[in-house]
Amino acid sequence: MPCAPGHRYGADVIGSELPLLFLDVDGPLIPFGATREQLPDGYPTYGSGHTPQGPGINPLMTRINPAHGRRLMELPCELVWATTWMTDANECIAPWLGLPQLPLVRWPEPADEDERNGLHWKTRPLISWAAGRPFAWVDDEITDADAARVEAHHSGPALLRRIDPRRGITDEDYAVIEAWLRMQRGHV
Repeated sequence: MPCAPGHRYGADVIGSELPLLFLDVDGPLIPFGATREQLPDGYPTYGSGHTPQGPGINPLMTRINPAHGRRLMELPCELVWATTWMTDANECIAPWLGLPQLPLVRWPEPADEDERNGLHWKTRPLISWAAGRPFAWVDDEITDADAARVEAHHSGPALLRRIDPRRGITDEDYAVIEAWLRMQRGHV
């Protein structure tokens, strides 16, 4: 295993009634897709006190700014990985960011009808996982169809924050997410 697992979320967070923050990796944490005209020098790269070693390490890991870890942990929510990185999110990305191991959404097979209707394959599982709890979802592939599905089928408040994958999560995104999460204190 090229990345060492970190500590798990403490009992004070697991089972809490804090709002959830479903966090995708590719796009929000690992920016991609900018052209040479947009970023002539390419994407910035970062080092981390927890730099993974080995031949199986994703070369894009160094695009993840380790400062995201502190910012994410300061948010009043329960962080949950909602990414195709699956267990690699806890084995590689959490240590890079200085995060504990986080809960992880396990994905069922996507429904063909969802894709035909423009619904992201993550939407139904996230609604189910939240089970009525307030949640924010940070992803670069969220559409109006996803927002409509959440509105119609989730009984609690939800914030779907589409991130520009060329830039990744920004200060503005953090401000919007934090303000929304703080407003939820009265809903739980």
